[in-house]
Amino acid sequence: MKDIIVRVADWYEELSAIQAIRKSVFQEEQGVEPDLDFDGEDETSQQLIACLNGEYVGTARIRYLDGNIAKIERLAVLPVARRYGVGRKLMEKAMEVIADKNIPEVVIHAQEYVKGLYQQLGFQQEGEVFEEGGIRHVKMRKKFNP
Repeated sequence: MKDIIVRVADWYEELSAIQAIRKSVFQEEQGVEPDLDFDGEDETSQQLIACLNGEYVGTARIRYLDGNIAKIERLAVLPVARRYGVGRKLMEKAMEVIADKNIPEVVIHAQEYVKGLYQQLGFQQEGEVFEEGGIRHVKMRKKFNP
């Protein structure tokens, strides 16, 4: 059985794990430029970290755009941990953290090929497909019930 734990990360203590996961997934696997991935927004964002059987395997960040909208970004899961629900658990934890702050709305720029996961979590697509970092994305939004 796989033991998955997702929690709010300590940016300074777990910085190297977060960077390693994102570098592996975004830069090495998907060819995203490092300065696009590490855009200067990390230190003011809330970071999540996922562990599978005690090993760091996934991460995501929450950026608060204003008092009413948060954006979940940089969701990355290492290949060895895919298909165990790590991405879903990262999203569920992010939405829980956002809801606990009474922020009524969350947006994401989902890679097009995984938008089905986000639809299962209640996100609705807005607009057309666009390219970000050379990868097809869709903007999606979810409103929390008051």
